[in-house]
Amino acid sequence: MLIITLKQGKEKALLAGDPWIYLSAIEKVDGKPQERSKLGATAIVQSSARKFLARAAYNAKSQIAARVWTLREDEPVDHAMIKRRVQAAIAARAGALENADPQALIQLVDGDKDGLSGLLVHSYGGKDGYLVCQFNSAGIDLWKVPVVQALLKETGCPNVYERCDPLMRQGEGLPVIARVRAGDEPPQKLMVREGGRLVPMDIRTGFVYPR
Repeated sequence: MLIITLKQGKEKALLAGDPWIYLSAIEKVDGKPQERSKLGATAIVQSSARKFLARAAYNAKSQIAARVWTLREDEPVDHAMIKRRVQAAIAARAGALENADPQALIQLVDGDKDGLSGLLVHSYGGKDGYLVCQFNSAGIDLWKVPVVQALLKETGCPNVYERCDPLMRQGEGLPVIARVRAGDEPPQKLMVREGGRLVPMDIRTGFVYPR
């Protein structure tokens, strides 16, 4: 297990609710070389007084060196935790999803707000439509399988597509990937409702076609 020790006083932002730990706040990182070089590896974060603070995803290639998973010492970072958080995020937006215009893009997961830093998920077309995911951090990138499994189970939508934000992923040291994760790929052009009007869009990229 990696252990991240923060510089004296740098735990204040974390304890105040900031889920990002910047490289400049870290005193040292202890652990095996292969773990330190593994993008998104789970690490224990401790204060300069060696007091437990959090579990976080560590990324030596990013200026955001660690993203907090949990402040609870008794909460392991595992498949079950990831699935619980996806479930909770979707449950919190169930009403909006049920009453949504089928041609609207509805956000189901919103990264740090849902305890899933770097993960964005949008729904189009309800249960017969598509889910579009972005894995914009090394930590969440390691947990794609349980994320997709939970999305399929909780929404009933069989089609999951991984959208890619090249700048975000490159900033995390991640490969640029866009691909189908389950079911069918969205069509190249769909009509999406934005601000009361329909616009032609490629939901795989977010590109809006000129009209």
